[in-house]
Formats: sequence, structure tokens, C-alpha cells
Amino acid sequence: MIQQLIERYKRLRTERFLAQTYQCSYAFIGMGQHSLTNIYPVLHYLGVPLKYICVTSERKARLIERKFPYMKATTSLDDILADEAIKGVFVSASPSAHFSLASRILQSAKSLFIEKPPCQSLQELDALIDQQRLYGSPIAMVGLQKRYAPAVQILQKRLCKEHLVSYDLHYLTGNYQEGNALLDLYIHPLDLVTYLFGKPEIITCQIVAPASYILMLRHPQIVGTLELSTAYTWTSAEESLKVCTSKGIYRLSQMEKLTFEPKPSTILGVPYEKIHNQNKTVEYLYARNNFTPTLLNNQIYLQGYYSEILSFITSVEHGHSSALTDIATVKPTYEILMGIDSFLKNPMEIHIEGNLQHNCYD
Repeated sequence: MIQQLIERYKRLRTERFLAQTYQCSYAFIGMGQHSLTNIYPVLHYLGVPLKYICVTSERKARLIERKFPYMKATTSLDDILADEAIKGVFVSASPSAHFSLASRILQSAKSLFIEKPPCQSLQELDALIDQQRLYGSPIAMVGLQKRYAPAVQILQKRLCKEHLVSYDLHYLTGNYQEGNALLDLYIHPLDLVTYLFGKPEIITCQIVAPASYILMLRHPQIVGTLELSTAYTWTSAEESLKVCTSKGIYRLSQMEKLTFEPKPSTILGVPYEKIHNQNKTVEYLYARNNFTPTLLNNQIYLQGYYSEILSFITSVEHGHSSALTDIATVKPTYEILMGIDSFLKNPMEIHIEGNLQHNCYD
């Protein structure tokens, strides 16, 4: 009896997945390592009808058609924009080309999914937001997948019920020569704290090494410190967040583990742990299972790529967006990015709440 129930559950689960089909056609611009590793596998798994792949090289286009004979490879964006069957376009090209590509796609009134960074300035972002409204593109999403990470979703729901005290974030990698570390790398942690805690303002900013900063940010209900650095190594890169609340401490590590450590009770204001030895209590709110190689334990799922791409496809298919990364929601992140960039170009001294702060931007 139990075995029959198990088999029936497995069959229904498979049938439900196979029944999930899509009516619209899509195109993809770009075929770099990031796309091949994180985005194309999700599109393949979901069975998304990808009609075009657009690249800049004729040679690469021919290689694509040999490897993926069911797709059309092209070097012409015009072919994609002229095809009325294409309802959504994915863009993961060179960051410097993102703004011009996004502009043309939005002007064609097709839905857009664009990897970060979507543009190079706040003015360009405002232009994209205006173009979506003007030309009526149904969906415009930015690839900031950490908002969709399961651990982040759990943390966000928990923090909504807490009295926040402070946070400490570390985003540490090795040397980055491919582009602008602020826009290409640090957009992720800055967007994460903006999403979790609200629009920030810079209290202090200190350059500690090339493309490496120590920041203090003030949000509506919390103050936090961030170390954003390329002075470490890629082999042991670190992404961690610690949030202190009135009830305890949350720790998020690499999007793979989220824990909560409740603060000990007090007696007349004295922590009970000082009076009597207590075993440390840690609640695991989310943890990757490295033993079972299922979708839910895959890094593409844990990091949020799967859920963000599914959100985009679902939004296009149904004609309305419920996306966490609608292009307009990214504006506070760009404001803080441009604030840091402005400080780097014009550091100055200011007074904040009566204290002299050196090397600050407000």
C-alpha cells in the first residue's frame, strides 16, 4: 500500500512537470561563460522555446547552429525584433552593451530579462524605466537572482517580524580585471541589503585597497557595515551576512545555510548565561543537502537563478509581472552604487549627527 502511494506520487510529480509547457517563443542575446553555466541550463530544464541565439561573431553563430540545430543563430538583433512570435528576450552580453540592447528591446515592446548590470548609470536606468512605460513592454526584469534565493526569502519573512539592531556583510573575492567591480560584483550585496532593509544612505566609506571598500550604511530601521573587497581569493571567496535583532542573531552563509541563534534570557537584566552555563542553541532555518543531487540542492536553485527565470517566463506567458526584480525596483540599488561612485570621484568631509566623519559621502 505504501509502495503504491509512493509510485503514484512520483508519477503525478513527473506528469505535472511534463504538463508545464510554454506558448510564447523567446530569444537569447549572448553566449558567454555565465550564460552557459547558470542561465541556459535552467531554460533547457524548463523546456523554454528558445528560437534565436544572437551573438556578435558569424563563426560563433555557425558553431551554435551545429551544436543546437533546433535553434537559429544570428548576428542581427533586427531579425529578433522583427519576429512577432518572439515575446521575451534574454540579454547576457558584455555589460557595456546592456543599455543599448535593452533600449532597443524595450522600444520593440517585447519583454526583457537583462543580466546585471542593466546599465552604467542612474540616468540610463531612468531612461530604461521610461522606455518601458512609453513603449508598453509588458515585463522588464533585471538578473539580480539573490532576491530569489530560498534562504533570502526565508530571512526576509523572518526579519519583517523582528526589531532590527545591526548587520554585518562580507563579500570577498579575488582580483577582478574583467570590468567594473562596483557595478559587476558589488551590485549583488548592495542590492541584497537594499532588498532586505530598505533604501540606504552612506554614513562612511573607506577605500582599503584597489576596488575594496569598508562601508557603513543607514537604512530606515537598521545600520550595517559592509566589507566589499577583491583583495582576497576566488578559491575561498566569501559571501556572508550576520543580522542582529532584539531576539537573536541570523547568519546567512553563501546562500546555502541560514541559522538563527536566540539570545539567552536575562534575570534582572543579567544574562542567564553568565550565571549558569548553557548549551548554545542554533536553529537551522535553511541548509543545503549535499548528499542528494536534486534540483532543490543544486547551486543554480540555491542562488536564485531557477526561480528568477521561472518568474520571468511565467510573467511573459500570463502578461503581467509579479517579479521581485522589476526594473523599477532596482533604482534604490543604483542610487547607492552611484553614491559610492560619486564619493570615489570626490571624497569630502561632512558632519553627521554632530560627529566629524572623514572620507564620507552623503
